[in-house]
Amino acid sequence: KMVNRIFKFLNKEFKGVNEAALLLGGFTLLSQVLGLLRDRSLAHFVGAGPVLDVYYAAFRIPDFLYISIASLASITVLMPFLMDRINKDGSMQKAKEFLNNIFSTYAIFMALASLIIAILMPKIVGYIAPGFNHEQTVSLVMMSRIMLLSPIFIGLSNLLGTVTQLLKKFLVFSLSPVFYNVGIIFGIIFLFPQFGVYGLGFGVIIGAILHFLIQAIVVYKNGFFPRFIFNIDWREIGRVVKLSAPRTLTLSCNSLAFLVLISIASTLKSGSISLFTFAYNLQSVPVGIIGTSYSVAAFPMLVKSFSQKNMKEFIGQISIAARQIIFWSLPIISLLVVLRAQIVRVILGTGQFSWQDTRLTAASVALFVISLVTQGLVLLLVRGYYAAGNTKKPFLTNVSSSILVIVLAKLFIYIFNHNPEIISQLETLLRVKDVPGTVMLALPLAYAIGSIVNFIFIWILFKRDFLKDQKIGIARTVKDSLLGALTMGSISYIFLNILDNIFDLTTGWGIFMQGFFAGIIGIASGFLVLYLIKNREFFSVLRALKNKFWRKKDVLAPEQEDLQ
Repeated sequence: KMVNRIFKFLNKEFKGVNEAALLLGGFTLLSQVLGLLRDRSLAHFVGAGPVLDVYYAAFRIPDFLYISIASLASITVLMPFLMDRINKDGSMQKAKEFLNNIFSTYAIFMALASLIIAILMPKIVGYIAPGFNHEQTVSLVMMSRIMLLSPIFIGLSNLLGTVTQLLKKFLVFSLSPVFYNVGIIFGIIFLFPQFGVYGLGFGVIIGAILHFLIQAIVVYKNGFFPRFIFNIDWREIGRVVKLSAPRTLTLSCNSLAFLVLISIASTLKSGSISLFTFAYNLQSVPVGIIGTSYSVAAFPMLVKSFSQKNMKEFIGQISIAARQIIFWSLPIISLLVVLRAQIVRVILGTGQFSWQDTRLTAASVALFVISLVTQGLVLLLVRGYYAAGNTKKPFLTNVSSSILVIVLAKLFIYIFNHNPEIISQLETLLRVKDVPGTVMLALPLAYAIGSIVNFIFIWILFKRDFLKDQKIGIARTVKDSLLGALTMGSISYIFLNILDNIFDLTTGWGIFMQGFFAGIIGIASGFLVLYLIKNREFFSVLRALKNKFWRKKDVLAPEQEDLQ
């Protein structure tokens, strides 16, 4: 009975975009909380320094391999193919045969690529971290080889994720990253003390296996688990690769840009890779909860509406998701900028993580979150293009922005090193005047500017290709959300100074209470403003929560005005 209840729970369907997005957002939040616990554990037990730099640098090659191969058979590419076969055949048989083809091809190529890269790893790592010493380089080779197992399981899991999304099993899809972080945390707490930095790598592999298993169980239970076959239809594979190649190159460019940033960080002060990665992970929390959740929840509906040539519904879904992304992102930007030091100190400021590390990470977070809204909107617009079967436009915009990020990073480092007055002004603005290693702030600044430019490029193209003379009605959302954000930020800042004299800021608990109460009062003030101006996104979220928890409804239909 217990097993059946678990399967029934995991098999629950979610059809409405807001309901699905809330589910995905909720579990993404749980996953991100575990991710923050993971980073806190790393900061506490390992600390920002040579060992943690090796750990984070070791992710880069497996990550690049995963993106270069696994993204050829990603959810966003495979979903239209599967939907097309189901619509034509009226059954799942053709879709299953197609999935068998993709599964077998992926398994073969990923295994071969991993073996080749493992052999060549000693020659590759010199380009990944040119600033590492000999001991770090040796550890990096071994760690990277261990982690090459990770993209195999994560890739297979994401392949199965196409099925879980197709069947609207958003619950199990959203659980897999949770289990991934559980495995990593297990490695930090239990394996690192026994095996050192390699124990961290083993934890990543355990997490990747759990990521795969949770989806594999449900897909198998639904009779959709792919089989390995030898008579592969290479023409069909060719069609998928032809469509997905631009997307793969797009993601590869993004990964390559991040890899270059890590390479640059290895030449800066020891610990720069760790601090940069910590800051990136922190800013990725709202991106994942908001941008990824709404874009993922909207994607199946975008595919369906475009395949049925229902452009009114297609644009309506883009409009709904875009407004929600803006609605949530702007207030979060203001809160993160104002409360950045408290947030970083509470999450990471323990054990081996010093106060100087806290301040530099907080400054990096403030620079990263400048592009929070645009990062979320890019995820949505890219999925809009993928739903339409167009992968070339996102490729062109992402390649351009990736190149820009690399150029800006090198340019800013040069400027900071040769113009002390400029870096001094930035240090004053971000309150890191007396902290060593502030040159690394060039990296998050370059990333943020590149993300903003990326959005500008893809928005211009999206308007021309899909909207024509139509409008998606985001102006009021921007105005309302900006007002709410400014209210939240201002009130939070005022109460930070008031609470400064109430709590003992020499303790972690005191810093937490100061940031918590200042943030809560700021959020309450912002929500009150949104309520008084009758912001439609605010009331839309209230209706979604009401339908989820107080009414027995399976589908949350969008308002008619949202589809106009």
